[in-house]
Amino acid sequence: MIMVDWATYVQLLALVQNSIIAAAILGIVGGLIGVFVMQRDMAFAVHGISELSFAGAAAALLLGINVVAGSLVGSLLAAALIGLLGARARDRNSIIGVLMPFGLGLGILFLALYPGRSGNRFGLLTGQIISVDLPQLGLLITISLLVLVVLLLVWRPLAFDSLDPEVAHARGVPGRALSLVFMVLLGLAVAVSVQVIGALLVLALLVTPAAAALRVSSSPVLVPVFSMLFGFVSAVGGILLAIGGSLPISPYITTISFAIYVVCRIVGSRRLSATSGRTLVAR
Repeated sequence: MIMVDWATYVQLLALVQNSIIAAAILGIVGGLIGVFVMQRDMAFAVHGISELSFAGAAAALLLGINVVAGSLVGSLLAAALIGLLGARARDRNSIIGVLMPFGLGLGILFLALYPGRSGNRFGLLTGQIISVDLPQLGLLITISLLVLVVLLLVWRPLAFDSLDPEVAHARGVPGRALSLVFMVLLGLAVAVSVQVIGALLVLALLVTPAAAALRVSSSPVLVPVFSMLFGFVSAVGGILLAIGGSLPISPYITTISFAIYVVCRIVGSRRLSATSGRTLVAR
């Protein structure tokens, strides 16, 4: 619900400009890496990593240290465990199923022990508008750029391994090494996304935009572009709406992201029906 007038909204907009920049970057990064999350069928892994990221952030909050650093430690630990022990899909899902309740339980324990404001605890789960200072913004930008650069460097072999792992292995593509690299990149992306949207709803930035993009295109060029665009619109649009109200960021971001997915699904279904109709007429 919008709670402020236009003049106040403009003033609030100036106060959270760093948060808007961070959200824009994370929306783009999440949309791009989400393409591989969907191709490798690892949406469940995103949720598992986010739970350990939440536990790390909660531990950092309790200890009074940098929350982003704690979130990174938790995410990278989960990513390494999943990448090293979950080579096969069945093993990976089992590991994630074990890590999720463990990470969530640890996080809740740390938050219960935290004596500070309840808003800080709630924000780790569902996201919040915070005044991101320049050092924090610099850290988020650095991590995001690192993810983007490494992802672009391994794009072709990673895409090959994601679409046809058996043929890629036969051609000499180091699938296990690529999988571990991707899991580390995914862990970094999850850790920085948790700061904006919260641990429980991180899928809205790392899965939904790519899932929507795949509904309207199968082009190896257009899918990443659409996914980044959808992630950007969801993240920035969510913050712009949340500034004027009293609700956390997450409901806005997830609603925008879900609405985009629904529209893309409808458009994709109609396009598929039209293509099928033309094929029948041609026959």
